[in-house]
Amino acid sequence: MNLFERYLTVWVFLCIVTGIALGRLLPEPFQAIGQLEIAQVNLPVGLLIWVMIIPMLLKVDFGALHQVRQHWRGIGVTLFVNWAVKPFSMALLGWLFIRELFAPWLPAHQLDSYVAGLILLAAAPCTAMVFVWSRLTNGNPIFTLSQVALNDTIMVFAFAPIVALLLGLSAITVPWDTLLTSVVLYIVIPVLIAQWWRKLLLQRGQAVFDATLERIGPWSITALLATLVLLFAFQGQAILDQPLVILLLAVPILIQVFFNAGLAYWLNRRLGESHDVACPSALIGASNFFELAVAAAISLFGFESGAALATVVGVLIEVPVMLLVVRLVNASRGWYQAGARFS
Repeated sequence: MNLFERYLTVWVFLCIVTGIALGRLLPEPFQAIGQLEIAQVNLPVGLLIWVMIIPMLLKVDFGALHQVRQHWRGIGVTLFVNWAVKPFSMALLGWLFIRELFAPWLPAHQLDSYVAGLILLAAAPCTAMVFVWSRLTNGNPIFTLSQVALNDTIMVFAFAPIVALLLGLSAITVPWDTLLTSVVLYIVIPVLIAQWWRKLLLQRGQAVFDATLERIGPWSITALLATLVLLFAFQGQAILDQPLVILLLAVPILIQVFFNAGLAYWLNRRLGESHDVACPSALIGASNFFELAVAAAISLFGFESGAALATVVGVLIEVPVMLLVVRLVNASRGWYQAGARFS
């Protein structure tokens, strides 16, 4: 992990402080930025999201899709957890914790928005960071690449319907035109640009491709941090008024991470997959494509929404929590291999 990735939580915390301070000291410039919209899409944020997402998608080789059959059981577990369990369980956790247990301590007018943010976070499976987590567990690189490529392909078609379904079930109004615009802007177009760029770079040789990835690596995190500064410039007063909100939002996210990771890990063990497949399968189920979630939340509900804040809490806890999951799967390797029904 590079410096930015290892200390992402620290950078996010500094962005919170910086954003709140700038929002209070310079409210007019940030209000002006917030009004730079076309069709409910904030232009500065849209540009930052592209800078965030495209370098990550550049790593994804959709040509690896044919390799999914090599570890079909692990792929099956990944798809089941990511698309049949994760979004729906998060909707349930959001209802239980945000609308019921924690409702007295949260602003009543933001409850629906918080639930929406949690759903957006769970409906976007991890893309780039899973390569980091997989490497830290000695995960099978071919399996990791193929499951990411398959997940991203499904996300192009499934993200909007699943989000719309769960928001509708949660009695949250779904702005379909904005949701579809977000999918096109933040999934379809970045995928096309990244794959076109990837093809051009590889035509010049693997060394050129690797050097470019290394050079543009910091772009994603830098753009993410700039987006967070903007977001917290708008959210600052709400956070100062109720600082407990971030902690309460973290609870369902943490439960979701450990539940999904544990379920995928156990299912792979029961189905007889090797440990180097089970690890990346569990890790992709536990982590999120939080860049997409943040972008969609801002587009759908705005900078000052609870949805945007909920997705940022996912960013805040991502690295330390996922490093803990990495440590757990590494430490349990002996248990896993002793009980796996290999075939």
